[in-house]
Amino acid sequence: MAIGSGLGAQVGIAAESVYGTYVAPTKFIEFTKEGIVLKKTTAQSMGIAAGRLLSMSSRRVVTQRQAAGSLDMEVTTKAMGILLQTLMGTTVTPVQQAATSAYLQTHLLVDTAGKSLTIQKGVPLTTGTVTRKNFLGCKIVSAEFSCEVGGMLTASFEIDSKDCEETSVLATASYPTMAPFHFGQMSLKTGTYSSEVARDGIRKVSIKIERPMATERFYAGQSGTKAEPISNDQVKVTGSIEMDYVDNVLDNLHTSDAATSLVWDFTGAEIAPTYNERFTLKLPAVRFDEAPPSVEGFDVIKPTLNFTGLYDGTNPLAIEYMSTDVTL
Repeated sequence: MAIGSGLGAQVGIAAESVYGTYVAPTKFIEFTKEGIVLKKTTAQSMGIAAGRLLSMSSRRVVTQRQAAGSLDMEVTTKAMGILLQTLMGTTVTPVQQAATSAYLQTHLLVDTAGKSLTIQKGVPLTTGTVTRKNFLGCKIVSAEFSCEVGGMLTASFEIDSKDCEETSVLATASYPTMAPFHFGQMSLKTGTYSSEVARDGIRKVSIKIERPMATERFYAGQSGTKAEPISNDQVKVTGSIEMDYVDNVLDNLHTSDAATSLVWDFTGAEIAPTYNERFTLKLPAVRFDEAPPSVEGFDVIKPTLNFTGLYDGTNPLAIEYMSTDVTL
């Protein structure tokens, strides 16, 4: 029996071959919070019958079913590949580095058609019995990564789901040995693409990737569930940098509205000589929208610089993930 509280909860994921078709979870995520829930649309028959004061319970029907919510976690040194692939769209095979146990995943920004997940969550009753809820056809519609002084690198994924069922069995959770990426491993570089220079004074970075999709594709003959969401707008990439005003390099980029490449990197423990656990987000072109170095008192000036990620015409946005994961 599990602990009858959130301590006994679990979340498992698996990539689907067919949108909305259940696949037993193969990866189990150490999450900090989740809010994925079933959303149903009901209709009530309102026919008039002599003397009837209440609508008939038997004439309430469910006309649509879907699910949505968020999944929050710390970004760890293993088991992130399926989520990154579902967010970014590229079909990724980890590439072994030399003859070592280090494997590099390179997730490029492409369309996410055909990329969906089964997400199974186990929710404990107070008795310790764990109920299961299987969310089918899960698409990641946005993800926000963030890290600040003294903290972990965190990720918050917004999920859209086709349906929820409770019949498939609860998988037995198992977790690999892994560690979180954190502020002590963080660096931020800007400059010419592939020749970026480390910036000083950085205290917090957040980057959000939004994938607009048509998520209301409800058609006749689908039993009240929807067809796979499809992209219906350009990807939106935004972010912010909080820093001490140690120099005006980024401030000047705001003034000139010039573009710069941005590389946000976390380098963890060594896997093998010259190969470390790593999470790297590469934005080939960003432009700063706001960067007010305002004086608000006696303390050190701490501007927050907001930026938009754009396409430089050549290089794609990419997330690189180095781990010992041989497969996603």
